[in-house]
Amino acid sequence: MKKTLFKFLAKVNKLVLPSYTKQKLDLSKATKIQMAIFGWKVFVTKNALN
Repeated sequence: MKKTLFKFLAKVNKLVLPSYTKQKLDLSKATKIQMAIFGWKVFVTKNALN
């Protein structure tokens, strides 16, 4: 159940949230919102893969 939830969230993230790697965002210059979005996407992706 948990893994399917995170897989669903990963698909939603891909559709809704911006891709900072494609934009070549420098993480040292990222705003707090951008860092929060990046952290959320990493968290969801990590849990979807495990």
